[in-house]
Amino acid sequence: MIWIVMPILIVLMFLLGTDLNKESFTNVARNPQAVIVGMIGQIVLLPIIAFALAYFLKLPAVYFMGLVLIACCPGGSSSNVFSMLAKGDVALSVTLTAISSIITMFTIPIIMEFVSGFVSEQSGIDIHLPFGRLIMQNIVLLFVPLLVGILFRHLYPEAANKTNRVLGKLAFPALMTLALIFFLQYTQEIKDNFAVLGVTVAILILSAMLCSSLLSRFTKSGKAVRRTIVIEVGMQNAAQAIAIASSPFIFNSGEMAIPAIIYALLMNVILLIYVAVVKRMKE
Repeated sequence: MIWIVMPILIVLMFLLGTDLNKESFTNVARNPQAVIVGMIGQIVLLPIIAFALAYFLKLPAVYFMGLVLIACCPGGSSSNVFSMLAKGDVALSVTLTAISSIITMFTIPIIMEFVSGFVSEQSGIDIHLPFGRLIMQNIVLLFVPLLVGILFRHLYPEAANKTNRVLGKLAFPALMTLALIFFLQYTQEIKDNFAVLGVTVAILILSAMLCSSLLSRFTKSGKAVRRTIVIEVGMQNAAQAIAIASSPFIFNSGEMAIPAIIYALLMNVILLIYVAVVKRMKE
């Protein structure tokens, strides 16, 4: 499984790099409040909600870890497509995804180190997080392909645009294929736990979207920006969570990746409904 996930994650990060241009970076200076609020929702709010849900619902240790892990990950690469469909700020969406991808390279190890210790103490199960290996894996799978994508766009802008269009069409089918393969491999485990995890993940996504919607009102920006923040916080990079959970160098647990797979499926359904609703609303 991990050898399927890693190439997909590398391609997604390269794709994100080819999306970045001068406008993406000037967005930070042009609208710093929106960027800060988006990062608070993504990096602070979502993991806190996930931790609280896992704790109060008394999820088994492996799913406790998996739920917080997907919540710690950066925004998903498809968030710009959903932002476009919702008439949001696509440039801001790309900026938020890029910044969160860089920041979470270091926040994921810190948060998961704390969660590993907490879950170990609560469950009596010894859970070891190889902190240094996780940072190195994040750099190799996230930062390097992102940087290569940025350089490729800078040196060959026309080729980058063509590559982006082709890879953009393949990204979603690749993720769905990954989800299908995972379902086939862990069919029984998913069936046994889908009711609890499905409800938990749905509550997590909806709670995060609601809270980020309230937070976004502090930006004093228009509806397009607020919609973008809501979508960005609701959509996570499930491929990264799966790569960390199933990596033989980190947790080596396919079962820990199950919350990420369920999240990937439900977030697309929930966000499609959200897009349909906001498109019907009057500007």
